[in-house]
Amino acid sequence: MATKIIWTKIDEAPALATYCFLPIVKSYVKGTGIEVEQKDISLAGRIIANFPDNLTEEQKIPDYLSELGEFVKSPGAIIIKLPNISASVPQLQEAIKELQAKGYIIPEYPEEPKTEEEKRIKNRYAKVLGSAVNPVLREGNSDRRASASVKKFAQKYPHKMMKPWPQSGSKTRVAHMKQKDFYGTEKSITLQKEDVVRIEFVDADGNVSVLKEKMKLLPGEVIDASVMNVKELREFYAEQIEAAKKDNVLLSLHLKATMMKISDPIMFGHAVYIYFKEALDKHAGTLKEVGANVNNGLMDILEKIKKLPDEKRTAIENDINKILDTNASLAMVDTRTGKTNLHVPNDIIIDASMPNVVRDGGKMWNRKDELQDCIAMIPDRCYATIYKEIIEDAKTKGQFDPARMGAVSNVGLMAQKAEEYGSHDKTFEAKGNGSVRIVNSGNEILLELQVESGDIFRMCQAKDEAIKDWIKLAVIRARATGSPAIFWLDENRGHDKEIIAKVKKYLPEHDTTGLEKKILKPVDAMKYTLERTRKGLDTISVTGNVLRDYLTDLFPILELGTSARMLSIVPLLNGGGLFETGAGGSAPKHVQQLIKENHLRWDSLGEYNSLVPALEMIFNKTGNMKAKILADALDKAIGKYLENSKSPSRKVNEIDNRGSSFYLALYWAQALAQQNSDLEMKNRFTKIAKEIETNELKIAEELLAVQGKLVDTGGYYMPVDEKAFSIMRPSNILNKIIDEM
Repeated sequence: MATKIIWTKIDEAPALATYCFLPIVKSYVKGTGIEVEQKDISLAGRIIANFPDNLTEEQKIPDYLSELGEFVKSPGAIIIKLPNISASVPQLQEAIKELQAKGYIIPEYPEEPKTEEEKRIKNRYAKVLGSAVNPVLREGNSDRRASASVKKFAQKYPHKMMKPWPQSGSKTRVAHMKQKDFYGTEKSITLQKEDVVRIEFVDADGNVSVLKEKMKLLPGEVIDASVMNVKELREFYAEQIEAAKKDNVLLSLHLKATMMKISDPIMFGHAVYIYFKEALDKHAGTLKEVGANVNNGLMDILEKIKKLPDEKRTAIENDINKILDTNASLAMVDTRTGKTNLHVPNDIIIDASMPNVVRDGGKMWNRKDELQDCIAMIPDRCYATIYKEIIEDAKTKGQFDPARMGAVSNVGLMAQKAEEYGSHDKTFEAKGNGSVRIVNSGNEILLELQVESGDIFRMCQAKDEAIKDWIKLAVIRARATGSPAIFWLDENRGHDKEIIAKVKKYLPEHDTTGLEKKILKPVDAMKYTLERTRKGLDTISVTGNVLRDYLTDLFPILELGTSARMLSIVPLLNGGGLFETGAGGSAPKHVQQLIKENHLRWDSLGEYNSLVPALEMIFNKTGNMKAKILADALDKAIGKYLENSKSPSRKVNEIDNRGSSFYLALYWAQALAQQNSDLEMKNRFTKIAKEIETNELKIAEELLAVQGKLVDTGGYYMPVDEKAFSIMRPSNILNKIIDEM
């Protein structure tokens, strides 16, 4: 029976690149006992799957995400998972609009539901918003690292994006709250026995309302509760606005409103409100009428007021522009369109934005399209300190050198919805003063926190099995590499204290003789890691779910120029493998360029890289020698791809994603033709390699000839397949060779 690789159909640039690369993969594995099947878990696909009610049979899509959620628990699961959109509300609304225009009868998203039906619709959409995909598929912990060939290449040919830190000094700094944030309020316990708990809100008069019920918890599970006090948060924002004005630096905010889909849009909204307070208060009644929502950013306000008569609209726009001219200067996301750091919540994703501050010498872009020092506001102290440390390090020691930097890999605790990224369904905005508590089946209060109206409460979980597996994976990686494994845990933080107890309990179960392992506070772990990386030494960061995300963007962006080049392997708890393919933070800009110039600069190296261990896993599980030969040849092809500089260029009329995948196909065929372990494969690929070599120049010409013109994919969130294939496979010669294999 054939072994199946599931390839996820997702969104934006990686989805477009798939139209080009997947046909190559399917043809190369033909006749090897391996099949590749695509499953649609794109944002549009997830919306359609959740709202089949009024759709025609042709329009309906099965709920592939739930299907894959079950599949990852089977020992034979092998999935190549590309970066998907973690949708913010504005992205969800755009996708709904596009689907409605295509004839899909699906409901509007009710931001403020008034009827029971609207509440039901909002709850159904909650399954689509934010980090909807990852917690379902990540039924294992994360092993993220640059492959040896990629790291070696990055040191030999260092990227040119690093800008020097000014020797005259920098006013750039990270600002965070000093009290009443999630870090400061967090309480945590480890459960002794299985239980069913609920979350309750108790108002000032003692009235109890259930926020969430029937949560099954397992023995050894760690649960936390914490509160962000919004009064304190707003004071923090106001102080930093004043500080930015005084120091004449840019003001910027760094959150994760996509993954943390409940808490971070609220925190973003408070920043928008405090910054534009005067105008928003003055026009509060009108803005409420048109349904403007600060949590969706300035862009939402400007869009909603378009419904107003010109006179009213202009008055609001003028008041907003006056604030933009006189208040602290905001860092820009896009100077050409006038998009500031407070325009759209999903434009300020911390793991993509903060590495750029380091890379750009402590600067961000201002309205004049010049780089300028900034205050980076990261309200919560759980992780703000790691960015503070790297900024201070660069201030005193200067810019990092990609040619000499050691590698920082990561073992991340994320299995079974571990920690913060699994907290959406347990995050609530307090409706009044009182307390929020977690109560068990015996009506005992496990954790309780005081809240004021508008405060953000969240509860997180980490299961014992997931923690155990994470510790084991850290030991495996330390043993395999000889690098020190550093657990980034802070004994002063409620949650981390419980995890430290687990590390001390489970580490002795493994043979760690000769291995270097330390438990350090995140700020000290960063200090230790930076000292090593500046000396060219490798380090393994062993972290929780959020730091996994942040560090596996931060270090690769500095070391490799992009995090899309990382190998991301998730050994699933039941024996399968999930192979993730880089980060999609820059994907939207790539799509815009493709539409304008028919040039896709997305680098599919992540996809190429992830396919190697996936094929190796098939060999290890089934003994299929053809899978091993395909993997070894692909590994060689990737090395040649890098050596010959076949990565996509950022500029139109130069090699793009299509040219990259073409050259990878050529090098892969050549490597398969050169091996002698399987003569049938050797003969097959000798013929194919020769055909491609003979036509190399013509194919390269065909791929370049189409660039420089506007193209239409038939949709941003849901491209029309025929159009996308024709854009992404423009070489008739290459298509004929691949399709006839």
